[in-house]
Parts: sequence; structure tokens; C-alpha cells
Amino acid sequence: MFANFLPSLVEQLSEPSSVALAQSIQYRAIATPLADESINTAYVNQGTNGTPILLLHGFDSSVLEFRQLIPLLKAENETWAVDMLGFGFTNRLSGIIYNPIAIKTHLYYFWKTMIHQPIILVGASMGGAAAIDFTLTFPEIVQKLVLINSAGLKPISPLGKLFFPPLDNLATEFLRNPQVRQQVSRSAYKDPKFVSDDALICGSLHLQMPNWRLSVLSFAKSGGYQVFRREQLAQLKQSTMILWGDSDRILGTKDAGKFAKLIPQSQLLWIPDCGHIPHREKSQIVAQQILTFGHKP
Repeated sequence: MFANFLPSLVEQLSEPSSVALAQSIQYRAIATPLADESINTAYVNQGTNGTPILLLHGFDSSVLEFRQLIPLLKAENETWAVDMLGFGFTNRLSGIIYNPIAIKTHLYYFWKTMIHQPIILVGASMGGAAAIDFTLTFPEIVQKLVLINSAGLKPISPLGKLFFPPLDNLATEFLRNPQVRQQVSRSAYKDPKFVSDDALICGSLHLQMPNWRLSVLSFAKSGGYQVFRREQLAQLKQSTMILWGDSDRILGTKDAGKFAKLIPQSQLLWIPDCGHIPHREKSQIVAQQILTFGHKP
């Protein structure tokens, strides 16, 4: 059975990993200083052992992004994935400014309510920028940091300029367009077999959530995650693993080495024959690297 807050399109999922993860998505009302009303927050929690792993998805995505990774991680570590504020299936309240400050505030209160112990924080793409920002603000919470093809070293996309009147309606409709999302999906993978009908549903299911347009516009107008300065990255004291697909056509590959140079206690591991989403294309390799990294003293 699927939770009743998920859009009806969820019934069209066909791949076992997608169906299983969608059936495990839950809501928890998280009280935060951002609004008088608690925020119904979508999350997945599987596994019981070891240091908790918390997974953060990319831009305009959801916990379904980790449908192949979570089953591999949960065997050895308690594993969490959360839809960040303004994204996925988490409730979008009116009156909130959806920006990086609000995202990390909501994430902190989710952690405080649900996990409340040091974590291994894993961020993919924009989730990597969110993970860096969270770690810089709450360093005592993050025991280790994993960045997967992370954003944070490039300025905001020029598309962001279109999210202002009178072009904002056109911009959101462009982002919602199935052909556009399919093309982005093709660019994200090296192996085209991952651009399946099921994958396209996983990548667009959250577009049917109430106030999707509101939160996307608010986040874009805020400027989103900007470039982290050298001195900011130098403040990261956590042991950090950087995983990067060697054929990334979304962010390219140059930033992988830059992160490795700028983050003091970091190691860079290339994922071969892989695009922007290694946790989909090479989930076995990514899971093993995360688990091995997490178990190191």
C-alpha cells in the first residue's frame, strides 16, 4: 500500500525497487521555527545497526532517487532519506521562504526529532551543497561527510534568471515539461537503459504535490546554493569522501578534484563508466564505498 499523501501516479510505478521504496515513504510532523504549523516531512527509515546514514537528494528530486541505494546500505547501517524543505513529498507551507537557510533549519529539526545522534551525511548533486552547508553550521552532528557529484563550486544556472516575472510561469512549465525532464534524465546517465518509464515517473511524481510551483520559484529567487569559498571548505574538519562519476555531463568532472584540494580531510574516488547519478548507475559500488568509509575509525 502507498501512503495517501502520494499522488495517484505512484500506482504506475513498475520496477520492484521503486515500488518498495515508495511504499515505505512516511510522514512525520516536524515542528520548526519556520512556521507556526508543523511541517509534514516525507522520509524513509530502514535498517537498525551502526552509525545512522542520512541521504540528501538533488534539486527538484525526492527520496525515490535512492531507491537502489537504500536496500544496500540498510543491511549494515541504519539508513534515512528525507525530502528536504521545498522538495519531494514534504509539505510546502505558504509563507515560508524556501532558501538554503530554511532548508538547513528544517533539516536540523528533522534530525533532532527523528535521529538525535551523530550521522554520516551523504549529499548528491544539490544535496551535496546542502550537506556541506549543514555540516558547516552544525559540525557536531556530522561524524563523516560523503559528497556524490556535488554542487557547490559553480554559480547558479542562468535558468534561474527566468524564474522572475514575467517569465516565471514559463520557467516552471519548462521545468515541468515531460520532454525536458526526459532530456535532462538522458544527460544525467551514461547508460541510457536507466532512462526508463519507471525512472521518469520517479523523477516527476513530486511535481503533482500541492504548491510545487511556489517552492521552486521561491528557491530559485533566493539564489539557491552559491559557490562555497575556499575558507568555508577549509573549515570542514570531518573525514570526507568524494564520489564522482567519470562521465558526468551535468556538472562535469573538474569540480571533483577541486573539492578534494579544498576540503582538508578528503579523499576522491572516481566511479568508472558512470554519469551524474552514481547511486543509480553504480549503486553496488557506491554502497560499498559508503559502508567501508563509514566503518573506518
